[in-house]
Amino acid sequence: MNKEELKSLLPHREPMLLLDEAEVVDGEAHGKITITGDEFFVQGHFPGNPIVPGVIQCEMLAQNCCVLLADDLAAKGATPMYTSLDKVRFKHPVRPGDTVELTCRITKSRGPFRFATGEARVNGELCCQAEMSFALM
Repeated sequence: MNKEELKSLLPHREPMLLLDEAEVVDGEAHGKITITGDEFFVQGHFPGNPIVPGVIQCEMLAQNCCVLLADDLAAKGATPMYTSLDKVRFKHPVRPGDTVELTCRITKSRGPFRFATGEARVNGELCCQAEMSFALM
């Protein structure tokens, strides 16, 4: 999916749409975003040493998970809401010029809840990993 196709699925819009492209392969969502340095979240984080905030990396993972929830979202007319983040680890900074490659998978479903794991990598190097859950509201 390109950015316009993602807009038909995700409720997010610029400046909070944090995926350039995504696809589902063998039950995993594979997404990408290239950080240009013009994004609002690197403007003051940190002057002279811009780094993508960890909370933004977690949001990238969440939006990538939504690609896996496409059928649920369409069938229920639901909006996915974060309900938890667990075991979040930041291993390497993400900087302007980096292309972040996201991989997420749903690990469990229970009622309106979906549980997932995700990783963000730059050039194969792990930057962020997390366990997440969402409620379809």
